[in-house]
Amino acid sequence: MSRWKAAGIHLLLSIAIVGTIVLFMLLVWYPWPLFRIAGASRLISILAIVDVTIGPLITLIIFKAGKKSLTFDLTVIALLQVVAIGYGMHTVYLARPVYIVFTLDRFDLVMAKDLDPKDLAATTRSEFRRLPLGRPRFIGVQAPTDVATRNQLLDSALQGKDIQLYPQYYVDYSTVTSLALARSKPLKVLRDRNSTMIDAFLSSQKLQESQVKFLPLRAPKFDGAVLLDANTGAPLKILLIDPW
Repeated sequence: MSRWKAAGIHLLLSIAIVGTIVLFMLLVWYPWPLFRIAGASRLISILAIVDVTIGPLITLIIFKAGKKSLTFDLTVIALLQVVAIGYGMHTVYLARPVYIVFTLDRFDLVMAKDLDPKDLAATTRSEFRRLPLGRPRFIGVQAPTDVATRNQLLDSALQGKDIQLYPQYYVDYSTVTSLALARSKPLKVLRDRNSTMIDAFLSSQKLQESQVKFLPLRAPKFDGAVLLDANTGAPLKILLIDPW
């Protein structure tokens, strides 16, 4: 076998591995368009570049048919590639979206790495002490009523840590559904920005424009819009449209 053929086989295997990872991310941690909204494409690009560099490229350089140490060399390359992929997956895991939090007049996308373990332990609701392992969950927040705590939250927000990053204030989305509906906006606002995407959604769901409203979704890389059922307030879909 030539070194080019060996490197080609290694490249195909690497592409298959990265493809499987991307598929898993899309199905579980980063359902579209959160994949783009959360900046996962950048993480995957880095992972793919490292995977191809460590694997097929090194194979191309060191492969020589009949070489006595070939088995050892390929084993070392495989181990290095496994370590690189493992580190990359760990990074993707820490950066995964875990909550889509309704906060007063919008939704905020919260990533696993954004939440302090001490804050998670401080919450009295056991369901919010552990982060979701699957798809991100729609929830809400319930602001404290006492003035002192409100002022502390305001100071914290000014320093970059707003209420959506405090799990002790998390509540089920059903608790804030009526408020979300009251703050939602007519779909016409989004239609003026991307009528093709809106028409495609309405057609696929057999809905009228009056049956859907939306709220902005603020996220790390790109903002989007959460479409809501105009009657129940239930989230219907996230669209990659500028909501502002």
